[in-house]
Amino acid sequence: MLFLARMDVTFPESLTPEQVADFQVREKEYSGNLQKEGVMKGIWRVVGEYANYSIYDVRDNDHLHEVLSGFPMYKHMDIKVTPLAQHPNATREDFF
Repeated sequence: MLFLARMDVTFPESLTPEQVADFQVREKEYSGNLQKEGVMKGIWRVVGEYANYSIYDVRDNDHLHEVLSGFPMYKHMDIKVTPLAQHPNATREDFF
């Protein structure tokens, strides 16, 4: 099952720069592993925002929740999820 997720990150002002840097390092490792496993199919930065769009290929809704809640920054994220289905006019079948 494919899902598009938009993740917006907002850190509390109480976090130190070192704490934010630690989150970023752990986040990069976690998302890198998801990409290697084929669970995260791609990730794109939203220009001018601390946000991204990413595509996930997961077994089901529960698996997606497990993946998303595993992000180190999860408690600082606002996540919007959109389920995806193949469009009949698609000329590429990379994700399906």
